[in-house]
Amino acid sequence: TRTILISCERSIAAYLLSILVIHRFSCQPCLTDIFHHLGVLIALEVNRIFWIAFLKISLRSVQGVRSSFLKTYSFRSFHCTMPSTTHTDSPSTMQGKDIESSFGRRSDSEFIVTAPPAHLSRTVWWKMDLYILPIATLIFFLSFLDRGNIGNARVAGMQKELNMTNNQYSIALTVTYVPYILIELPSNLLLKRVGPNKLLPAMLTLWGIVTIFQGFITTYAGLVICRFFLGLFEGGLLPGLALYLASFYPRQKLQFRISVFFASSSLAGAFSGLLATAIIRMEGVGGKHGWAWIFILEGVFTVFCGIASFFLMSATPDTASFLTQEEKEFIDFELRRDGVRAQKSSDDEFSWAEVRKAFRQPHMLIMAIAGFLNGTTHERTAIRRVIRLYVSFLPTLPSVPAGLSLHGLVSIITSFLSDLYGRRGWTISFLAVISIVGFGMFLGMFPSILCLVMLAPFTDIMVAGSEDSQVRYGSLFLLLPGTYCAAPPLSAWIANNAAPHVRRATALAFLTTMTNSGGILSTWLLGSLSAAPKYTKASVTFLIFQVGILVCAQLNLGYLMMRNSEKTVIRQSLLDRNEEQGGLGDESAWFEYKL
Repeated sequence: TRTILISCERSIAAYLLSILVIHRFSCQPCLTDIFHHLGVLIALEVNRIFWIAFLKISLRSVQGVRSSFLKTYSFRSFHCTMPSTTHTDSPSTMQGKDIESSFGRRSDSEFIVTAPPAHLSRTVWWKMDLYILPIATLIFFLSFLDRGNIGNARVAGMQKELNMTNNQYSIALTVTYVPYILIELPSNLLLKRVGPNKLLPAMLTLWGIVTIFQGFITTYAGLVICRFFLGLFEGGLLPGLALYLASFYPRQKLQFRISVFFASSSLAGAFSGLLATAIIRMEGVGGKHGWAWIFILEGVFTVFCGIASFFLMSATPDTASFLTQEEKEFIDFELRRDGVRAQKSSDDEFSWAEVRKAFRQPHMLIMAIAGFLNGTTHERTAIRRVIRLYVSFLPTLPSVPAGLSLHGLVSIITSFLSDLYGRRGWTISFLAVISIVGFGMFLGMFPSILCLVMLAPFTDIMVAGSEDSQVRYGSLFLLLPGTYCAAPPLSAWIANNAAPHVRRATALAFLTTMTNSGGILSTWLLGSLSAAPKYTKASVTFLIFQVGILVCAQLNLGYLMMRNSEKTVIRQSLLDRNEEQGGLGDESAWFEYKL
């Protein structure tokens, strides 16, 4: 595998070098072709690497399962105090119904830990990734596909057939976000009571049925009604999936997993165009227009996946059929030690007081503001701008813009590094800076600097500024990764620093509510309030909002560092952890905020 990777990297380097040489001595600039070919190569390479990694993970997981049946483990017990930075509560909350497993038995002053088998820490998370992540990724993929297929239907003639104006089309898009905003918090609070293995598949099935109904509408009013119910059934999905994964993984492993299902949106954006191009050829079949078949066929597939999900999803690690009892105890121990689960089960029960606390914490409010700013910039910028770079309908839909392929890869890489080093705030700041540069390129604000420092071989092209379509296309390689990739660290950061469960569910729902509120503004900025093809007013607004995200990230970093310092002083001043009251959640002195 390593040899194949090295050879592919060398082939890509040689390919790009040859293009650069041809461009340098060519009379006609070919920057657009370079970016396009680079994007295709990246997409193919990512796909190949994914399948190689998938096969390796599968092999390791099978070997781990096999070894669990063939080996008899002997454990060496030892005594240790629990790490002081990972508890959500004081020892007063550790009494009562605490876990007792082969990995730990708790007393009033110390934790007696039994060393887990070495193979568990290596294989258990791979098994979780193989069983949990694919389902979550597929659900989010279908969500993005069914929510965005209206754009393909519009280009295929839906707007003309329904006699809609541009203003009415913007209203139809806006209507989708209204129930999104209303349903997210109730849905997240119900997730644990109903069970994610029931609620999430039910949502998937219901919005699939609504998607099918969109293929039978004949009036603008019918479209508005369908879009409303689509938002109603789909609204709780994003915070629900983030909360679902947060209940399976330790805090340090969360962002990478969130980025994996977020990356499926890039595949949906590219795949939806290819699929729509094929489906519209069914024009006239059954007396339906091609755009109607887009809704019908994609909705049928969604309903099928929703029904299948009822039988495939696990509610919690404790009920996962693919885990052994030993692995379940190991996961439970790790989640409690990391603060994901409360030490007392009663602390994770529903409480309106915990809901109110989530809205009073400064770091939650700062992240909510950043979510609104990010939701405004990342919702519609990509497709609108890319479409304007093409001439006709058929070349547009099957094209796979390189920026869309790139942002999924960048999201996974940055999230992996963020988990590795535990730096959520700096990841968001880095992505915001990339977006600022990208929007500056699109507006022609940084041409001379970028030409001299970053893109010297293309100086003759870049000086044209925002009037050159090649520059605008090139800016997608910065603004798309910068805007789209900020969502996983935002979700992971707010989930990492919210405890117990109810407070975490509220915080994630509030973040997503603010993000979708930004989507409403984005719909109008790129519709009626900003003129095509440059969308100058919208681009300037997006640039300012990215600066705001950078400020929010740094402000939140400073606040959390200050709070961690205060908690350190409190821990040093307390002679015994029993002196701290229980049920504080992330406000406990023994809960260290992730930076």
